Amino acid sequence: MTTKTPPGSSPAVLRYAAFTTDPSGGNPAGVVLDAAGLDDEAMLAIAAEVGYSETAFLTPATDSPDSPDRSGGSDDPGQHYTARYFSPKAEVPFCGHATVAAAVALAERDGAVTGDGARAAYVFATRAGIVPVAVSRAEGAVRATLTSVTPHVEEAAADDVAEALAALGWDAGELAADLPPRIAFAGARHLVLAAATRERLARLDYDFARLEALMRRLDLTTVQLVWRASPYVFHARDPFPVGGVVEDPATGAAAAAFGAYARELGLVPAESVLTLHQGEDMGRPGVLTVTLREGEKRVRVSGAAVPVPEGQA
Repeated sequence: MTTKTPPGSSPAVLRYAAFTTDPSGGNPAGVVLDAAGLDDEAMLAIAAEVGYSETAFLTPATDSPDSPDRSGGSDDPGQHYTARYFSPKAEVPFCGHATVAAAVALAERDGAVTGDGARAAYVFATRAGIVPVAVSRAEGAVRATLTSVTPHVEEAAADDVAEALAALGWDAGELAADLPPRIAFAGARHLVLAAATRERLARLDYDFARLEALMRRLDLTTVQLVWRASPYVFHARDPFPVGGVVEDPATGAAAAAFGAYARELGLVPAESVLTLHQGEDMGRPGVLTVTLREGEKRVRVSGAAVPVPEGQA
């Protein structure tokens, strides 16, 4: 049973780090497990106060079959919630790391994953579409796996790529020739740019205002910068100026979009498991697992999540 926040009181805000088993790693997210009664202004204010790249706000679905929380035609089993995501500056349609954090927080609150092998299932109705999330515990770690909305990949205009490179301070010759620029979507839009070397990826010092202007014009959530370490292992960094954040430490929505990108370009087989390392250059290492299944367009993104102790950023 969920206890609603009494009128006039502030909701409890949980803090979880996603895509890590270490609270000082991965990407921290705020989580409000019952946002009933909060309007957009209140959610934005809470997200700004929390100060993380995103805070997730959940509202439990009603029992009515006509409830908007159940829109989208999902047949997936599990408890249904409406999920909204706010950065300190604006609402975003979907956020992967906050989804992982929120699902783990729900499962732990409900006592659903108290022992190894325990499982729980949720369905989040997001602005981007229906996102099922499975939670499980194994070897003491609690992990969540989200299934993205149907992704798509599109060409990136040459002038837009040139502007992105100029804002980043990259030369065109520093791009990997076999991983061409694309805009990929799996709940949010991301410009994918691949570095030719790990050294190029490690140096991130960009023109915040210039990149933000381009991203707003193209309706991008992040720019996903990647480097391919081996056939199935990649390193990633995600500038996030539109959210008021220089860099996102671990970006689940971008990982899902990248999975669609890798499949669309034939970089990996249709049935693949990819590992993305992100946050290392920020001192917040995280690991994202991207699973592609042959014959299924949607992409799965998995990772652990742990509570952030009070007083720890």
